[in-house]
Amino acid sequence: MIAGRRAFVIVLDACGAGALPDADEYGDAGTNTLRHVGEAEGGLDLPTLARLGLGNIIEVPGVAPVPDPAVHGRLAPLGHGKDTTTGHWELMGVAAPHAPVYPQGFPPEVIDEFTAATGRAILCNEPREGLRALEEFGPEHLETGALILYTSQDSVFQLAAHVDVVPEEELYRHCAAARAILTDEHAVGRVIARPFDGGQGAFERTPGRRDFALDPPARTYLDELADHGGEVHAVGKVGQVFNGRGIAAAYSAPDNALGIEVTERLMGELSEGLVFTNLVDTDQVFGHRKDTAGFHAALREIDAAVERWLEAMRPDDLLVLTADHGCDPTHPGTDHTREFAPLLATFRGQDGRRADGLLADVGASVMLWLTGEGAELPGEPFLNGV
Repeated sequence: MIAGRRAFVIVLDACGAGALPDADEYGDAGTNTLRHVGEAEGGLDLPTLARLGLGNIIEVPGVAPVPDPAVHGRLAPLGHGKDTTTGHWELMGVAAPHAPVYPQGFPPEVIDEFTAATGRAILCNEPREGLRALEEFGPEHLETGALILYTSQDSVFQLAAHVDVVPEEELYRHCAAARAILTDEHAVGRVIARPFDGGQGAFERTPGRRDFALDPPARTYLDELADHGGEVHAVGKVGQVFNGRGIAAAYSAPDNALGIEVTERLMGELSEGLVFTNLVDTDQVFGHRKDTAGFHAALREIDAAVERWLEAMRPDDLLVLTADHGCDPTHPGTDHTREFAPLLATFRGQDGRRADGLLADVGASVMLWLTGEGAELPGEPFLNGV
């Protein structure tokens, strides 16, 4: 590790920058999360991201190109999928394999094994937007104690339960049982615990979400950094997405406010290493709920935070802003969308180049910045020799 060097990778969850060439295979042709949110809101008010070059990446209403941007571009995955696991693994050099999806719900053999293991029946077992699943099945769950199971176009097995019916620790045990069952042909990317509380008509998720992921199928840049003595500090769901592998410390951040707060604290405390943050609200709160006004407000909150981060950066810091996939609120349905991720990166010596490439370029750049070395993993650094 190079003494005193730090890197901050901030994932603006679901902030896609235009449909990938194969988006039509996913039903996502024509999607463009950032542009369409901008159109719906009459332009985006993001002065800091604009100054870094967001408008140089793609046309975004309200965000004009600038003559001296940071390094900027669009990044694509090597593999399949359009979910959190896919995007974050790809950022760190792993192409996600095909993972099973269940548009008709999980098959009887999975359900039977799960109910036998947990002693609880299930409700729903169909693709649903999460809050809609609570609205539809929450009352019956309160009456019967049956767990609410739902999925989506992504490879996920999501279990929701009211904390007064199933305490969070019990829900986590049920999710761990599901994770043990869902292997081989049924090896979904994530089992997700979704505890909620509140009364009928006013159900709300608690901060107790927990993701039960698979190990990445190959070495990642996080593994490489750990082998070089580097510490990775994971903020939000990042640590769970990598199943803890290569992570020195993980910090809960169920919403953007806490994710931003923890990131700023680490920026003030750490002397070196990587901070890898997921800011989730643009995805789970606004994207899936098709709330363009809320999406814009979350982006403005991020924009203000980035301004503070730029002021706090040290000469040997690298700041990368990107995304993991899209979730176009104007697209039919409520699922993620198969899109490019935007890239904005600022660091000492950056020349403002356009750096279209792979999501893995982020991991390659972090590796080179922090260690001065490369690794035999996908991705090319965008650091222009720094």
